[in-house]
Order: sequence, then structure tokens, then C-alpha cells
Amino acid sequence: MNRIPLLSAALAAAMLLSATAAGAATYVPGEVIVKYRDGTSGSVQQSIEQSTGTETELEAPGGTAKLEIEDGDSVRQTVDELQSDPDVAYARPNYVARASAFVPNDPGFARQWNLNAPFGLNMPEAWELAAARGAPGGRGAVVAVLDTGVAYENWGRYRRAPDLRRFVRGYDFIDSDRHPNDQNGHGTHVAGTIAQSTNNGVETAGIAYMARIMPVRVLDASGAGDTFSISRGLRFAARRNVDVINLSLEFDSSVRASEIPDIVSALRYARRKGVVVVAAGGNQAGTLIAYPARARTVIGVAATTIRGCQAAYSNSGVRTDLAAPGGGVDADNSDTAYDAAVCRPNKRGAFVFQQTFTTSVRRFGLPRGYEGTSMAAPHVAGAAALVIASQRLGADPGPAEVERLLESTARDAGEPGFDHRYGHGLLDVAAALRDPSLPTPQVDQVPIARR
Repeated sequence: MNRIPLLSAALAAAMLLSATAAGAATYVPGEVIVKYRDGTSGSVQQSIEQSTGTETELEAPGGTAKLEIEDGDSVRQTVDELQSDPDVAYARPNYVARASAFVPNDPGFARQWNLNAPFGLNMPEAWELAAARGAPGGRGAVVAVLDTGVAYENWGRYRRAPDLRRFVRGYDFIDSDRHPNDQNGHGTHVAGTIAQSTNNGVETAGIAYMARIMPVRVLDASGAGDTFSISRGLRFAARRNVDVINLSLEFDSSVRASEIPDIVSALRYARRKGVVVVAAGGNQAGTLIAYPARARTVIGVAATTIRGCQAAYSNSGVRTDLAAPGGGVDADNSDTAYDAAVCRPNKRGAFVFQQTFTTSVRRFGLPRGYEGTSMAAPHVAGAAALVIASQRLGADPGPAEVERLLESTARDAGEPGFDHRYGHGLLDVAAALRDPSLPTPQVDQVPIARR
């Protein structure tokens, strides 16, 4: 992955000491930028530099030059000397710019290690990059959340989550009506990770905070759903041209593709419709990724902790595509140099905080206890929405292109290269958005999926 070069500690310290009296602007010590008036000869320029104790270090197109101060005068003194010469069009300090970072004012953002900590998604830079590409917060993208529903409307006893704002019409495949309201809290939490309103001074931030959520209820109040409901929900969303489908649900790892043909068929249909499908890898601490994440047309997501270690509950296996924050306790891994360095299974873990309801469907907050690959998957779904909305891959990228980009820009973890715990690595949304030019039951039983 290409990285922005870091300034040396000495130069950074020097620049901090060079703050101007007018505010916090900084400039490189011992240097000035000068532009001579048109027609000024080389000999006159040399004379000016001799009299001001400077020497040309580098010339630039447009007639400007960077001068090194050799007589010990300050930058301000030298600028004044140069500026007083009639052959000088202007002289200025060599001001320093720094990479800007969008840090939202949501009070709960400080608790969202998953978005901004050393092993989070690098979201402040990612938000800036998306905005620079004309798609702030993933504006224009639509993400279908197939889950326990979403707290998206004020209807009957239900209330919309105060910090969720943008929706398209969905459907409830559990109660067979047009009101897929959440009765569990899980789906609202997932939707918040993807698209909770951001920088509005309320609760926490969301990854693609201007994307629209399609709530599709395929899991009941206890968090369980069957093959038929889930497959119908998949086709419903895919037919309506959503950009991304998030499946924070899993079948038991023992369930094979031949046992859920309706799911497999619906996933293939979504792929043909150009939809990126993301799914949770499963929470059984097993060595086999669960369906639907195991399907080749799906981005299967493992979970990591605040320390960047595989979460103790997270499944692993050859169909692990990416790893993303899921919270919880570190796995007891020490067999790779990476894991030996980061994994601390005896230390307390951290939850993933997002707004959802607490004591009833009418009360909302940031409850503790949310961890799992269910929490990891929407990080990838939100990232995919930002990539698509920002046209990082062009106007209409295919699902395989989006997956390859997210995988190729992930931060390596575990064994070098692809491995079964972390897949292609830890999701890094900023890296995915950077300019490309810069240096993955019994046959006769009905399988039940659970969140």
C-alpha cells in the first residue's frame, strides 16, 4: 500500500517553532520563496541574492525559486529585504500544509476505536477523500441491510433512531408487510455503522453517513431467520438496484451450499445485478467460514479487536476475504510475528458502539455488549458504499472490482500475504480511496440463520 512520507522528527519540530505571529501557520525555517519581475536578468538576480544573504536552492516552473538563507537572518527579515527590492515581484515564507482530517463532533466518536484507532478504518482521512471526490459520506449510494429490521420510522409503537436519517423503502419478510421495523436492536446497530448521521453533535459517527439504507427484515425479534425469507430478501434488494447488501447473519458452519440452494441462487442473482454483497464470517471460533459469507460471490468478513488481533469468537478459513473491527477479546494467537506482537487474550476487550435502542423500541442510546462478525461486516459494506459513490473505480464498478480494491489496499496482518485468519488484511478505507497514481444440520432440516 502506498503511504504518505513522514517528515523527520527534527524538521517537524523546527516547523512547529516557526509559527507566525498571525496565527498557527508554519513555514520551513531557513527558506524563502521568491519571484522576480519579468525580464530580470540572471546577473541581477544573483546580485539580489548576494545582498540578502541567500542562494538559489531550487527553481520551479512559473519563474519562482526557493532560496536558502545563508547569513543567519530570520525568514521574516529576509522576506522583508527581498520585498524591498524593486526587481522582486514578491517574497514569501515557504509555508507548510498538512493533510487535513475530518474529525466529527459527535460526542460518541471518541469511543469509536473501530473508526479511528491504530487498528481502525482510518476514517477521518477517508471522509476527506470521499468529499474531495464529490461524494461526501458516500452520498448517492444505497445499502440494503438484511437483518432484524431497522428503527427507520415513527409508526405505531416504533420510533425512528434519532441519528439515522436517509432511507429507501424496504420490506418485512417476517411479518409480510411494508414496515420492516427493528424489534431486536441488532439491525439498527448494523445500519448505524454503515450510515449513521455524522458531524451533527449526536451520538456516534457512521462510515458512509450520507448513503441511504434499505431496511429489509429477514430475522425475527430473537435474531433468527430461515432460508426462504433471506433468499426473498436478497432478491428484493437486488431487483431494486441497491449498490451493497449487508448480511450480518450466519448459518451454522456445518451447513453446506447444497442445503441452502435458494440462498446460493439468490446470491448469484445479486451478483448478476452488479450488487456488492458483504457477510459476517461467523462467531463459532471455527476454522470454516459460515454461509452466506462462504459463497464465492460474497465478501466474507472476519472480526478483529481494538488491538488488531483476531477476535476470540471469529471464524477463520480459506474463504476469509477481509478482517474488520468486531470488538471483544483477543484470540490466543502467538504463532506469527504479527499475532505475537498484538494479541493479548488476557486483557479486557472493547465493544463496538453505535446508536440503537436500549430498554424498549422507543429508547435509544449506545448500549454495551455489541461484538461479533455481525459488527465487522457493516464496516466493509460502508467502505464499499464510499468506493462506489466516489467513483474511485469509475461510474459503474462491478462487485469483483470493488472487492479487489478493498482487498488490495488492506493492511497486512497475520502471516505475510493472504492468510485464513485475516484474509487479505485489515480494512483500510482511506487507502482504498486514495488516488491510484500515488506510490478474501441434516439435509431434511430447515437451516436457521442467526445474527
